[in-house]
Amino acid sequence: MGRLSESTMTEFTGGDVYQAEFDPKAFLEYFKLGEDTLRDDFLIFILKQYCKTFTSGTVKGNTLIDIGSGPNIHQLLSACETFKEIIATDYTYRNHWELEKWLKNEPGAFDWTPVVKYVCELEGNREKEAEKEARLRKTVKRILKCDVHKSNPLDPVVLPPADCLVSSLCLEAACKDLNTYRVALKNISSLLKPGGHLILSGDLGCSFFMVGPRRFSCLVLREEFLREALNETGFFIQEFEVLFRDDNIIDDSCDFSGMYFIVACKGKAI
Repeated sequence: MGRLSESTMTEFTGGDVYQAEFDPKAFLEYFKLGEDTLRDDFLIFILKQYCKTFTSGTVKGNTLIDIGSGPNIHQLLSACETFKEIIATDYTYRNHWELEKWLKNEPGAFDWTPVVKYVCELEGNREKEAEKEARLRKTVKRILKCDVHKSNPLDPVVLPPADCLVSSLCLEAACKDLNTYRVALKNISSLLKPGGHLILSGDLGCSFFMVGPRRFSCLVLREEFLREALNETGFFIQEFEVLFRDDNIIDDSCDFSGMYFIVACKGKAI
């Protein structure tokens, strides 16, 4: 697709739009395992990658910070077996509230049971969904405001450098251009200790996604750029997995071409 002129481009949906119009309940429709073949394929892909990464024994430590958690927990289900403390973060307070609703096991919270069950099966712990949910609820210690455009994304909170950062479907939704992405990547990197791991995942070739009736912008990412940006920021890529979309499947909710999953180490090759 050719580059659109400024006059024909839709204005990038920034933080103010998310704060006012992002509906976490509508977004969670993407994570109903077993109800949509295309979305299932990509959710299963990402859950398998998280499971493999966090059960490998190479990515471990005391503290994990999740950058741009949204209202989601799927990205933390395997991590809670490895890390003693998880700090969830997001820009919008609606996502904070939706996530807190699940963590407090309140009525009306999203039903993650099919996803939790699938992760337990991946990990070889069948029929232990309740234990997994209880462990994750115990491990997530805080939910903080996060703005990846700040040099300290958690400002005014200052935390010791974490052992691991997870960020899924966040930076490409928050950054209007590639230079802004580079800066945001540098900003979140400041939260990670040298030798710590960054687990980065999201969509390739995506310019928009729908949340209910609202269209949100997305920065189109390519594998070459991601490799370059991580290298420039001081990361050594240990894994780079891609699952490409089947062009025969039509889905008007998002124009992505594939999904990526990256494991990178800060500051050194190990």
